Amino acid sequence: MPTSASERTQDPHAGTNRLTRFIAGRRSAWVVALLPLLLAGFMFSLGEAEREEQTVDSLPAGFDITEATKMQEEATEGEDLVAIVLWTADEGEFTQAQVGELREYVGQAPLLVADDNTAAYTVRPVEDGDSAGVRDQVKDLRDEVEGSSPDGVTAEVTGPAGLRADFGEVFAGADVTLLIATASIVAVLLIVTYRSPILWVVPLTVVAVADRLAAITATQVMQHVDAVAWDASTVGILSVLVFGAGTNYALLLISRYRDELKIEEARHVAMARALTRTAESVLFSATTVVLGVLTLLLSATPTTRGLGLACGIGIVIAAAFALIVLPAALVLFGRWIFWPKVPKVGEPQLVDSNGFWHRVGTQVNRRPGTFVAVTLALIALMAVGFTQVKTGLSSEEQFTQVPQAVTAAERLGESFPAGTASPTEVVTRDDAREVLATVEDVEGVTSARITAENNGITVVQATLEAPPSSDGAGETIVALREALEGYDETYVGGSDAEKVDVDEATYGERLLILPMIALLVLVALMLLLRSIVAPLLLVGTVIATYAAAMGLSWWVFRGIFDFPALDQTVPLFAFLFLVALGIDYNIFLVTRAREEALTHGNRRGVLRALTATGGVITSAGILLAAVFAVLGVLPLVLLAQLGIIIFIGVLLDTLLVRTVLVPALAITLGDRFWWPRKPARTVEG
Repeated sequence: MPTSASERTQDPHAGTNRLTRFIAGRRSAWVVALLPLLLAGFMFSLGEAEREEQTVDSLPAGFDITEATKMQEEATEGEDLVAIVLWTADEGEFTQAQVGELREYVGQAPLLVADDNTAAYTVRPVEDGDSAGVRDQVKDLRDEVEGSSPDGVTAEVTGPAGLRADFGEVFAGADVTLLIATASIVAVLLIVTYRSPILWVVPLTVVAVADRLAAITATQVMQHVDAVAWDASTVGILSVLVFGAGTNYALLLISRYRDELKIEEARHVAMARALTRTAESVLFSATTVVLGVLTLLLSATPTTRGLGLACGIGIVIAAAFALIVLPAALVLFGRWIFWPKVPKVGEPQLVDSNGFWHRVGTQVNRRPGTFVAVTLALIALMAVGFTQVKTGLSSEEQFTQVPQAVTAAERLGESFPAGTASPTEVVTRDDAREVLATVEDVEGVTSARITAENNGITVVQATLEAPPSSDGAGETIVALREALEGYDETYVGGSDAEKVDVDEATYGERLLILPMIALLVLVALMLLLRSIVAPLLLVGTVIATYAAAMGLSWWVFRGIFDFPALDQTVPLFAFLFLVALGIDYNIFLVTRAREEALTHGNRRGVLRALTATGGVITSAGILLAAVFAVLGVLPLVLLAQLGIIIFIGVLLDTLLVRTVLVPALAITLGDRFWWPRKPARTVEG
């Protein structure tokens, strides 16, 4: 039962427990704040774990593309990456002198001159290795060919090696870029939220330490788990998640702490009470998010599994710092830390204020049914675009800023067969000549040749007629696999084969993981609220928000950014983060509504909860949306799309669904909203 102000005055320990009193204690707070920071300092000395990237890290286990890649590495012994050097005439056709200089440059290597005599290319092997090594080799090659090109001829480097180098360049220094951008956004929004030049420093520092600790701990753990992998994008997304979730928890705690300072003189007691009331919401929110992200361990792709494990570790650390380090650190300072708006005993609490969210609640209370109908209609309208969503981007469409490898590949396709820049590789342990003949006979294959034979494995390189990543290329891949079914240990690889397999794998993962996330969230809410109706409605609103965000984002992608499709993994990641994080705001609102309903009845309880938490939820949502939007600072379509969808979804959730639709539903249904549980009292007023 909640305690009244008079009860608290008589009993200073009312509304607290032994643990929260220890965390916020006058003598113990500095120890509680210091010890985790010392532990973090020790972990900082270890640094993030390093690992050698594998070419199969981002490929689904058990699929043809993965087996083909493994066999190709065995056959080529580290020289399986190909760089294509393309020369094009600046004006008209090549002169004989220019072609002569190019032939002299390539030496014994073949130089293929296009029939239109405007372009020529040669193939250069690039030693496979980590991303940095490939980038360095491609950079050196570009410098070399640009410096040796004849006058009037432009040289560019593309092919698998060029694409990998340019893709890796996106993440060179990405962790630092994201960290600076994220911390800056959080700092600005905290200053605006608290209107204090001092207060924001404490939560930002605590969350920043939690972020670095999460990155180090996650990578150190993952290096001992064989089934997972990680890359720069993993750490980047983890950082955004920790900053977003950690700051949300901080906002909830500090809001409650400020309120308690208005009725309690002793700040240590006020913090103990605030922490007691906040802990349940944060713990359930964090548990739900952790369970949600851990569903990614069911993925067939090692990097996706790694992201799930890393994010789970990150949320645990963010919640721990928000519930242990932050309250202990805040209580070390006096009330002055809230300057210039220092809370004073006797001031009205948020729940008793007549501010903006009280006025919103009053309007919702007058016509709850109308608000339910209107908001559902708006959500349905926005969700229409969801029916038009297409998934599947080619390698060339992965960048928001088109790199040289992409422009060169497009130019190569103008003068040579479309698949030249992205050849298909057939790897086999069977009879090489028979396999080659079979590949040549498949419709859609313009040419094929044996490029490597080693360790009993043969690599047959095939050039497809259809443009890379097109439907025609996918159909040719399927036809190749059907034609080669009778051969032993024969697999079709290459970027087109990768797209076919990744599309199939991600589709299967969506069918498995999305329902599981929704079920986990539903069970968590049922356990928290000990109710059936409320959790079903809340999960339904979260899923509706996801559909609306996807639909609205699709029109943004098509109309503004001209993205032809979503990356294959975006629907899954967007659902995961919107549902798992969106449930935070559900929990913040309904736990307060349940608390208030015990003494004020359902209707007044919901309105008081909206008045008390509306500002916090809005601030937290805006901050989380802005933090995820930071993903767009990297020129990668996947992250840009994910950031925009979550940005739109979180704003919809906090500004419309959680602060209008859910209160309207709760008021309309009355005590039935909490069925089978009922508030202890039904005092309405």
